[in-house]
Amino acid sequence: MKLSAELAATSVVAGLPSGVSGDKIGATSVDELRASFARLRLLDDQLGGGDTFRVYLSEVENLAALLKRGGFATPVQRELQILFAEQTQQAGWAAFDAGWQQKATSLFERSFEAAKEANSAELAGNALALRSYQLLSNGTLAPELTDKSLMIAADTVHPAVKSLLYQRGAWTYAVAGRVGQTAEALGRASEALADSAAAGPAPDWAAWAHNPLELQIMTGRCWSVLHRPIRAITALEAAMGQYDDSHARDKALYLSWLADAYLDAGEVEHAAVVAGRALDLATNVASTRPRERFAALLGRLEPHKTVAEVGELFVRSPLDPVQVGS
Repeated sequence: MKLSAELAATSVVAGLPSGVSGDKIGATSVDELRASFARLRLLDDQLGGGDTFRVYLSEVENLAALLKRGGFATPVQRELQILFAEQTQQAGWAAFDAGWQQKATSLFERSFEAAKEANSAELAGNALALRSYQLLSNGTLAPELTDKSLMIAADTVHPAVKSLLYQRGAWTYAVAGRVGQTAEALGRASEALADSAAAGPAPDWAAWAHNPLELQIMTGRCWSVLHRPIRAITALEAAMGQYDDSHARDKALYLSWLADAYLDAGEVEHAAVVAGRALDLATNVASTRPRERFAALLGRLEPHKTVAEVGELFVRSPLDPVQVGS
């Protein structure tokens, strides 16, 4: 199924839209390119970065070649630069998800520069947020990047962009242990969700986060990492009941934070059961992140190996590293 999805995606990126001729491209063709990439972005809902990276990188390389040819009207040039910033962010995210940190860093930095060149503050803010996310994965706190990202969030007119940037900001503050700033960012994200101001269609790269379920999940994750188990369990249990198993990587991650919250609440057996559900989902996902989370969970559960549910979890085969090329 994964291979079929990748082959289908590759057929989409194989050619440029019909409006492209020679060194010229019109606004309609830009819209076609953007719509094509929006479809490709959906692969991230189902597959890990090890499966999607080359698909996204191909889009980056194709558009980079197109931009190099030049000859575009100024508005079209800017729209292509904005799309390039989106594509490099998505490719960077896939590299990060696959565990290829140097590639991710390079792509996030390219995205930031492209967003600045296109005068897209929102995409620049998202590049900063993604880079901060990445740094957290190796234990480096970079709240200054989050601060800059949220300054941009405060000024944007798009509620969906506000929601996404404030949610990502809340997470980085939570990992840094900043309770007050976490709560404030979550509150701002909630306000953005309720904002019905007409600001035009939400950008595709931000629209996915602009819904109550995603905010509920982020809220639970934040309170879990801040060791506020009652708040975390309330939010994550409700959210996981609505979150489909087809989003295997993400649901496995979210369940891992739910298991952490149950451990903080002293519910060892329930934590082990939830961890087992996470393991079931993550086994065949080409992403390093669920494996890293599961390893951390096993470390917390190890002192409780005499508990039957925990012992059963340790007997099960651990997640095998996904063999994907670099």
